[in-house]
Amino acid sequence: MTEQAPATATPAAMDEAVRKVVGASKVSKGRVTLELPPLSENGNTVPLTVSVESPMTQAEHVRAIHIFTELNPQPDVVSFRLGPRAGRARVSTRIRLANTQTVTAIGELSDGSFWSTSAAVVVTLAACLEDA
Repeated sequence: MTEQAPATATPAAMDEAVRKVVGASKVSKGRVTLELPPLSENGNTVPLTVSVESPMTQAEHVRAIHIFTELNPQPDVVSFRLGPRAGRARVSTRIRLANTQTVTAIGELSDGSFWSTSAAVVVTLAACLEDA
């Protein structure tokens, strides 16, 4: 049986993953709401909901919602593609967290702007283990 080792990702890896999504664009704080528990007893399934303020019209809508974590093996957790027909910019899912860390959500708007928020989550039982 192979022994499992915790993820060795870094906040710098998350920053690089964010840059791959936003390029040279500025990421502003605000317009994004991130709902997740501040304490999770099990990192294998952490509920998460993200919403972005937008009228969701043809002229002004959210193109995507991106979720990043600073300590998971892969910092780019998920990207949801949206359009004006979505009706509202709100997604819910469950994610795995390797350890206590910060989760960041970025909303990509149709005007090319990026908006974000972050939240810290304390995890008492880690998930996302990789083979050593």
